[in-house]
Order: sequence, then C-alpha cells, then structure tokens
Amino acid sequence: MAVSRVHEASALISPCAYHVFLSFRGADTRKNFTDHLYRALVQVGIRTFRDDEEVERGNNIKDEIEKAILHESKIFIIVFSKDYASSTWCLNELVKILEHRKSSQHIVLPVFYDVDPSRVKNQTGSYAEAFARHEENFKSEMDMMFGLKASSSYGELCKLELKIS
Repeated sequence: MAVSRVHEASALISPCAYHVFLSFRGADTRKNFTDHLYRALVQVGIRTFRDDEEVERGNNIKDEIEKAILHESKIFIIVFSKDYASSTWCLNELVKILEHRKSSQHIVLPVFYDVDPSRVKNQTGSYAEAFARHEENFKSEMDMMFGLKASSSYGELCKLELKIS
C-alpha cells in the first residue's frame, strides 16, 4: 500500500529528472544512513540524485550539482550531520537550495542525523566551529556565509525536525 502511494506521488512530480536531491556530508553519512535512504528511495521508484551516483565521469561536478538543484529536482532532503557545515560543498548546496526555494514550490526536508537541531539552527557546537573556520579560510567568499547566516529560510528549516540518532 505504501509503495503504491509512492508511485502515485512520483507520477505527480515526474516532469523533473529527479524526484529527490540528497544533500549530505559524505564522510559522516555516505556509508550508512544516506546510502540506506538512497537505496530505499530508488527501490520504490523515486528517482534520486546523489553526487556519487548521478554525476558522470568527466563532467564538472559543481555544474552538475547546480543543474540538479536549479532545474532537475522537486524535493530536497538535507541530511544535517555533525560535520555537515565543515564542508564548503555542502554549504554551497544548501545556499543554492534555500535560494531556489524562495522562488519555487519545491519541498525541502531536513533530517538531523546524530546532531541536535538547535545546534544547527543556532549555529553552536560543531556548527559554530565550522563557520568560524570558513570565515577565516574563505574571507573572499563571505557573501555565501553571511547569506546563509542571515537566511530566514535556514532558521525555518531547522524548525522542521526529523532527528535520527
């Protein structure tokens, strides 16, 4: 019964190349939670973008990810993990997703994997440390950091809780 509902839902959003875009910190979750989530989604017929599966060898990964976010996906699942914010790739994806969400009907679903949602929302603990390192290392790219810190979408996103420990 649940599988038939998934197929009905996927039929409603089929104009996009991907039903779901997964944003995650590979070192934290690729070999466990995200891999299981990806396989479960694909198994029930949900076309899912995951950077290591969907980017063809030789293609520019940054361009492919941006294309998948801006033009090819309807639902975004962001797997916030302890070190998600330490990755500039993850933060760039998050900024693109949140910017895109402002002008579209796309759905963004946060998952908090082994991290308290309040640490993400308030940027404390490992999130505060990661932002401080980014600010020091990437002074020239501070627009991205200030945009993310000031984004009301970021705070709103953290109000939606799906916590996995």
